[in-house]
Amino acid sequence: MRKSVLILLSGITMAASSMAQTTEGDPKLTEVWTPVPAIVTPGSANTAPSDAIVLFNGKDGSQWQNKKDASPIKWKIEGDALTVEKGTGDIQSKKSFGSCQLHIEWRTPSVVVGESQGRGNSGIFFMGQYELQVLDSYDNKTYSNGQAGSIYKQFMPLVNASKKPGEWQTYDVIFTAPKFKADGSLESPAKFTVLHNGVLIQNGTEAKGGTVYIGQPKYTAHDAKGPFVLQDHGNPVSFRNIWVREL
Repeated sequence: MRKSVLILLSGITMAASSMAQTTEGDPKLTEVWTPVPAIVTPGSANTAPSDAIVLFNGKDGSQWQNKKDASPIKWKIEGDALTVEKGTGDIQSKKSFGSCQLHIEWRTPSVVVGESQGRGNSGIFFMGQYELQVLDSYDNKTYSNGQAGSIYKQFMPLVNASKKPGEWQTYDVIFTAPKFKADGSLESPAKFTVLHNGVLIQNGTEAKGGTVYIGQPKYTAHDAKGPFVLQDHGNPVSFRNIWVREL
């Protein structure tokens, strides 16, 4: 009887082993066929991907408004560039965004005027709250968490990938919007991954809160989406080829 039981158990073990080998050896068990990713036509040097929202195409500023009073923007449009007009104020996108991919090109003046934060200064605010610094950081000494590519006054870039004054530069940004709980407390922070001229300078960096010039940043609950803001810091910084993909 004992021998028969052992033979039976041995048979069951061999069968189970055979089934496991068959299961583990079937490649179809790890294939996912649906859903199928949507088809997106990639952009070129001067065009956006087919699913992107173009915020500036080099022709008009219709996607932007004055931040202060929502009036038409007074920045100069010349050639294919949108350039800060000193004293006219920050501008903001008419549309609001949360988590997204942003492509933006920018240029500081070819004629160098000023130094440190007074040289080619502007900024890109995500959701109107979280600033990615724009600055002429080519051979220009300033505080590290205020140079080009910094999450302003919070995190310096991993490296300085700045081009010379007057040359067009690019930011490609993956931004993850913060989330807040029902009671207004923070659930997850805003995050930045940034390529500056094709070089990784922020890698999943978690913002400490909204950008402030004085004091420590903190989070205050806000809407799930907000506008982009481009800063008038008094310097004639130019922008072009601005597009965004919602994530």
